[in-house]
Amino acid sequence: MALRRWPSSLRARLTLWYTVLLSAPLIAFAVVSYAAFAQALAVGTDRFIGDALTALSREAIGERRIASAPAEALRRTISEVRFRDLQVVAMDTAHRVVATTALAEHDETRRPAADLDEQIARVITAQARSESLSLTLAESGVPRMRVIARRITLEGQRFTLAGAYPLSDDDAVLIRIRRLFLLAIPLLVAVAATGGSFIAKRSLAPVAAMAERAAEISASTLHERLPVGGGDELVRLARVVNDLLDRLEQAFEQQRRFVADASHELRTPTAILRAEADVTLSREHRTEAEYRESLSTMQGAARRLTRIVEDLFLLARADSATLSARREPLSLDELIHDVVRGMRSLADNRGVRVTMTHAVDAPLLGDADLLGRLVLNLLDNAIKHTPSGGTVDVHMDRVDDRCTVTVTDSGAGIPADAQARVFERFFRVDSARARAEQTATSGAGLGLSIGQRIAEMHGGALVLVESRPGRTVFRLTIPLSSRA
Repeated sequence: MALRRWPSSLRARLTLWYTVLLSAPLIAFAVVSYAAFAQALAVGTDRFIGDALTALSREAIGERRIASAPAEALRRTISEVRFRDLQVVAMDTAHRVVATTALAEHDETRRPAADLDEQIARVITAQARSESLSLTLAESGVPRMRVIARRITLEGQRFTLAGAYPLSDDDAVLIRIRRLFLLAIPLLVAVAATGGSFIAKRSLAPVAAMAERAAEISASTLHERLPVGGGDELVRLARVVNDLLDRLEQAFEQQRRFVADASHELRTPTAILRAEADVTLSREHRTEAEYRESLSTMQGAARRLTRIVEDLFLLARADSATLSARREPLSLDELIHDVVRGMRSLADNRGVRVTMTHAVDAPLLGDADLLGRLVLNLLDNAIKHTPSGGTVDVHMDRVDDRCTVTVTDSGAGIPADAQARVFERFFRVDSARARAEQTATSGAGLGLSIGQRIAEMHGGALVLVESRPGRTVFRLTIPLSSRA
């Protein structure tokens, strides 16, 4: 089983990132601080040795006035001028030790003087051409020593003056600093990890609450919403999810209403078919006229059932984006003329007069069948709600590259509280009356919904302009095409 290299938990990831981002600067700061402190100790040690050698050189120059020889002046100066823990060695040009500082032999932290003199002489001999040198003597088992050597001249004779200072105190300080960092940094990292885990838990608490609430929401509890809180980002996320739930609730409600209305509409023609079949079959002997009358009733119910199913199928295809409108050249004014002529017989039977007061040349690319159905639904709706003796007027107009078709009827109008719902599926202002009538469309409250979808498919819009007693106006706006 492969080990996970990266935690899957968001809380663990945030804790890890927080710990890494805090630990990396902390470790870098510790390394830089340690290096800077070590450099400061080294610079201080070199400055101390250099100042001591400078002082010894000046003192040797002064001592030469009373000494018999330059070597004697160096010996007297080195024996009289002492610096704490500083071993001084003076050598001539032949690299022979002419003077040295005697260190206590019982001090175990220091090298024996003879060994140190020998080592210094050996190093200086190896670098005889250098006017000055700085180096660190390090051997296993003994403390490190910092050595600085300079050339001095006394009465024309050249000597090498070297100072060696033990680095045991500096090393002890650096060891304490390293131990402090090795103890403090893991402790601070552990504190950072604990704090990061706590902060991540607190920060993700609203997310956990949202997840728990979301898990409780089902199709029957879509009215519930996620809690909003926990910072701007989480508030925005909760609001986006709540808006999504609003849309889902509306879609579910619309779906339930659609199924209920469709079942109600389909139940009427199917009930008529079943009732007529039962009545016809209940008697053994019926006349031809009775059979014809019964079959005519059944035929009307079957046609209505077919129209409702076709309308539902068209809307379902439009909702699923599988219904596509053909793009063929056609003339909208000719199409409207044909529909008006076809609807006049239905209007005459109801005592309604249909007129077309104005027409314009309207070439476009579209689906003649769908656009014809749109205009048919508009006229059928207008005729159906216009009383006998009333009129339905169709008016076309053109503004730039858009054509408007206005259908006006002189019916009773649509109540103000129902005007916002006229394009809803299965909505009828007078349900009982509309269901009982047999019209060119289904009569199930789908005509305007279908017309609006067809208009949108052609880049247009179908709207209710106004409705009041004696005047109801629907307007279709659709873009034209020069290529047609």
